[in-house]
Amino acid sequence: MIMYKGIYTLIGQELSMFSRKLEAQLRYQGIAYQWQYKTAASSQEIDTRAGTRFVPLLNTPDGWLISDTISIGPFLNERFYYQPVIPETPNQRSACFVLEDFFNHWLPRHALHSRWCYPDNVTVAGTNFGMNLLLDKSINSSTTDAEKQQISGVGKMLYDSFGAAACVVQGAGVDQKDAMKKDFGVLMDLLANHLAQYTFLLGGRACLADFALAGALKGHFLLDPEPRSWLSSHLPLFENYLANLWQEAAKDAIWLSGDEIPLTLEPLMDYMQRTYQKFATFSIAAAKANEKFFDLDVGYGVFTARSMKRLEKARLHVQDELRRCHGNSLPINKQGVLDFYLAD
Repeated sequence: MIMYKGIYTLIGQELSMFSRKLEAQLRYQGIAYQWQYKTAASSQEIDTRAGTRFVPLLNTPDGWLISDTISIGPFLNERFYYQPVIPETPNQRSACFVLEDFFNHWLPRHALHSRWCYPDNVTVAGTNFGMNLLLDKSINSSTTDAEKQQISGVGKMLYDSFGAAACVVQGAGVDQKDAMKKDFGVLMDLLANHLAQYTFLLGGRACLADFALAGALKGHFLLDPEPRSWLSSHLPLFENYLANLWQEAAKDAIWLSGDEIPLTLEPLMDYMQRTYQKFATFSIAAAKANEKFFDLDVGYGVFTARSMKRLEKARLHVQDELRRCHGNSLPINKQGVLDFYLAD
């Protein structure tokens, strides 16, 4: 079955976790697509048309240009309903949106820190960015000596203009190396424990949250040498997880029966509550008070991060979904993991 015939265009960059998140969904749903790299030359024109400087953007065959993966994901789920990626049952549907929000807004701390706080990694990332930005080529393409010279300084340029400051915004600068590595290890252990028993987060079929996790893996943790080295013995498991996701869903792929959520996700949800949800609560409160920064300790010592208004918008997006599912009475909330979203 083919809906909305034509090729979708993914506008973004291969080192962007959110561009890779969208690519994962396009591949898993079997949607025909092509890349358009957002280059230095095309950036202004794309930003003007889209009304935003953020990637990814999705250009549809019928002429729509859509931004923000939390909108694009449900949009594609509805269009390509015969290959669903959002469960209909309330417990799993709630888990899908809560996990997606967690990966969307907690993993960037680790992604940015591991990319920009280690000089050797900055060099590698810069070369890859240069392939898209300056050469309009895939990172897997070959280069001439002249092209290598052309992109040789991209890492330092991006570090100075974006990378260093982005880490500070997240409270994940160079001074947080020990804390960030410890937290990354805890999180990857929890995910590895689950993925050793299940193909995807909610069983044998992927959901929106899987794409968010896959985006971070494909665009950062499995690509950049620094975080890749941190995965240690878990590396083959995460590579296999991504390989399973990076292809169209099997016809018999299903979520767990009976609207069940794997018990192996409970420790991950405990972690979410004491880290991301605490971080978001403080960030939202600071933003509402017009405070630019806030201090927080999620178990590894105090750090300072910049408040982000976007986290409240994301919380309300999830809240809307949870209220439709009567989330406060669902089994998933036995740990109170939905309370952050359901609060007025």
